[in-house]
Amino acid sequence: MSANNTWAVIFGGPSPEHEISILTGLQAERVLRSAGHTIHPVYVAPNGQWLLVPDNTEAKDYLEGSPSGSKELDVRPGGQPGLYLKKGMGSKKVDVDAALLCFHGGGGEGGGGAFLCELLGIPHTGSSLYAGAVGMDKLAFAGLLTNAGIPSLSRQHLSRETAPEFAGPYIVKPRFGGSSIGIEIVEDIDTARALADSSPHLKNGAVIEPYRADIVDLNISFRTYPTLELTALERPLRGDQDAESSGAGGVYSYQEKYLQGEGGAGLTHAPREFPAQVPDVVASRAVELATAVAEVTRLTGIVRVDLLWDPADDSVYVNEVNTIPGALSLYLWSPTRPPAEVLTDALREAVERRIRWPQAGFSQGIALKAAGGIAGKLVGMGS
Repeated sequence: MSANNTWAVIFGGPSPEHEISILTGLQAERVLRSAGHTIHPVYVAPNGQWLLVPDNTEAKDYLEGSPSGSKELDVRPGGQPGLYLKKGMGSKKVDVDAALLCFHGGGGEGGGGAFLCELLGIPHTGSSLYAGAVGMDKLAFAGLLTNAGIPSLSRQHLSRETAPEFAGPYIVKPRFGGSSIGIEIVEDIDTARALADSSPHLKNGAVIEPYRADIVDLNISFRTYPTLELTALERPLRGDQDAESSGAGGVYSYQEKYLQGEGGAGLTHAPREFPAQVPDVVASRAVELATAVAEVTRLTGIVRVDLLWDPADDSVYVNEVNTIPGALSLYLWSPTRPPAEVLTDALREAVERRIRWPQAGFSQGIALKAAGGIAGKLVGMGS
């Protein structure tokens, strides 16, 4: 692989976090281009339309839709797979060495972007279909943690028939979604159920957890290429509070994560204590737990693990995992690794350690030959 490559940076997509995905994609585009790489910025509109957008667009260029000068793409998963400029533009293929996926939330981060790139024959970041899906399904992820013996707070499906095994107050979260949108604190189960009926973020399923006002949020990022490596711990700060009073009580909201800081600059400039001032035992435990998450989930690339710390006894719990984190967690890596190195390594991993699954034809026709006629196997369907 040459020192300078041609990469696609793919961002946007149908998701409540569409705008944050745009910001991440535009940031990544500039970081990679400044390192001398050729970049094709690909924007996926909320309606699913794929567009090759001009270089170095700004956030404001997306306020009214796709930027001026965008070119529509054909997404071809079969035959001669890949991304092509629409007919009338020569139907030219957009050749790339790999794609940096910057989807946040929705099917893009939940494994859909990875699977589509597989069909397109494009090596990609963002882990596999299966790992991405587990990361986006809060209930499945909690079950995986329990099975692996990784400590986490209790989490259950919000049921209309069965009461939770723990008392309120509760945190109610979308089962399928990111770590910030649609999350509410309620006092009792009836309120939780009513909220699930009224909130558009909870209509496809919700999970419920015990609300702990004494718990502190911590974040850590890991990357898996060239070897497993972790950042220092981050302690998000809420609003104008300082570390003495922040991080416990309430929920670390979408507004605090993405809209605070310098001019609402997003997660990169959100208030934080970094490195987090925590006891050594907490920092060491955080590394152990994030390493365990990396091992059991098989997530690759750049990942953020959200942790919870109980200062009363220094217990640490895994809360959630972000398979494609906001700003790709570059702000957590910047003290130790240049942003271009982090992104380029993730793309090289996509090419050199490409995830491949067994293809069709494993049985070489044995099952088809043994089946014989289908008509005789249509049980209970009548004539």
